[in-house]
Amino acid sequence: MEGTTTVGAVPVIDAHVTLGVNRDVQLSAETLLTTMGRCGVDVALVAPAERFVAVSNEEGNRFVAAAARASGGRLLPYATASPWLGARALDILREAADLGARALALDPALQGFDLLDGQIDDLVRFAAARRWPVYIRTGTPPWALPLSLAALARRHPDAAFILGRNGATDFWLDVEPALLSAPNLYANTATTFWDNNLLPLVRNPHIGAGRIIYSSDAPFAASLAEELANVRALPSSETDHARILGGTISHLLDQAID
Repeated sequence: MEGTTTVGAVPVIDAHVTLGVNRDVQLSAETLLTTMGRCGVDVALVAPAERFVAVSNEEGNRFVAAAARASGGRLLPYATASPWLGARALDILREAADLGARALALDPALQGFDLLDGQIDDLVRFAAARRWPVYIRTGTPPWALPLSLAALARRHPDAAFILGRNGATDFWLDVEPALLSAPNLYANTATTFWDNNLLPLVRNPHIGAGRIIYSSDAPFAASLAEELANVRALPSSETDHARILGGTISHLLDQAID
């Protein structure tokens, strides 16, 4: 992937940002792009706002796709669809793919499903067939827990899953065993620094920096700049920084089938 601000030869990629108006926070594409330029982020994957995830999936997918088209390649769109829509959900994802979607974003709490009840299996298969990463927000019991996502990942070994928000806040202790039990599961950096629980994952020889993906989770996290600074301050090697800040997610995105 091309970029202008790199770690080594790797562009800095924010793997999850939410565009639009949410219940408590909001973020426009213009503000995001300005902030990215100021902080040195080359590319961001953008997901639709909360109400679009819960309802109006097509409107939300079109919204982020339009923002991506206008960004000159700096924004890449997620797609979302409610599993309650059945076969129509797959049609929604097909349209999003035609509009340039590069990954799938799901939220069990907003969309009202259990990770292991089978409802999202067809959506995951759709993503796996296109080599899309699957971002799933975790941390809401009992539907969306790190160990549950690990079980789902084991059920779908051909898909790559991003453990959104790392189970924050009450379930961050489950992140390490979840990663150890599912090799196709990736942690992300958002919300991890409040208790310095990222470094043990980097130093674990069975996990390492290649299984950790930088995401600010803006506008829900403290700030894009703060999350990025925390990663850059991590006492680890330049190679580790490059993997976290863009190398791993770039590799996953480059495998996507148009």
